[in-house]
Amino acid sequence: MSRIVLKVGSAVLTQDGELALERLANLVEFIAKLKEKNNEIILVSSGAVAAGYTLLKLDKSKVQNKQVLASLGQPLLMKTYFKKFSRFNLISSQVLLEATIFDDNTRLNHAKEAINVMLENNIIPIINENDVTAIDELVFGDNDQLSAHVAYNFDANMLVILTDIDGYYDDNPKANPNAKLQKIVSTISKDELEATSTANSEFATGGIVTKLKAADFLLKHNIPMFLANGFDLTNIKKYMLENIHESGTLFKK
Repeated sequence: MSRIVLKVGSAVLTQDGELALERLANLVEFIAKLKEKNNEIILVSSGAVAAGYTLLKLDKSKVQNKQVLASLGQPLLMKTYFKKFSRFNLISSQVLLEATIFDDNTRLNHAKEAINVMLENNIIPIINENDVTAIDELVFGDNDQLSAHVAYNFDANMLVILTDIDGYYDDNPKANPNAKLQKIVSTISKDELEATSTANSEFATGGIVTKLKAADFLLKHNIPMFLANGFDLTNIKKYMLENIHESGTLFKK
């Protein structure tokens, strides 16, 4: 049995200011298939702010407004997940974490024990950063690095990040049509980690650099990370369900 942390970003879960329900349903179906292969799944999901925005159109440039939107959107997002998972006779649960928990062994151990009980009982834990009570929006600021710490601290065998690109290229594929996808990456340079991060979605807080930081963190702890397209799950299904690596980037030593 493998324990997999699966992270999905706002760019995948939202479209035109709404939750992308078809993509979310496809994600849930994919998780159900992974479960059929005897995998334990921890889902790290963005999308709360976007879900809240469907109910109240607040200015997202203000941190306080984003916190309010997250508070509105988190229960809506969880309700949507719960309904979708129930079609596969799976139960999902909500776990809100703050970055400080990873520096507090007592709280971290309690969280690990709770996650282990959930997984033992065939529950899908859905983790998000607790945006409403976070001291600073940029404690993590993005779920890429949160998911990496979840993978390491909750004893996962792999992190999978689903995003709006096919993987990690040797150049920006949106600016350079000749950019080549790197299927396997074993080292990440300091320059790559310090590049300016840009997020494509209006609801996203990450970008390729935050994903590289997540990968770099896991490389140091010998945990593989796979970066793949979350709009079209064909390639990640081939890799995870059939062990066929046609696209996507595997970060592994």
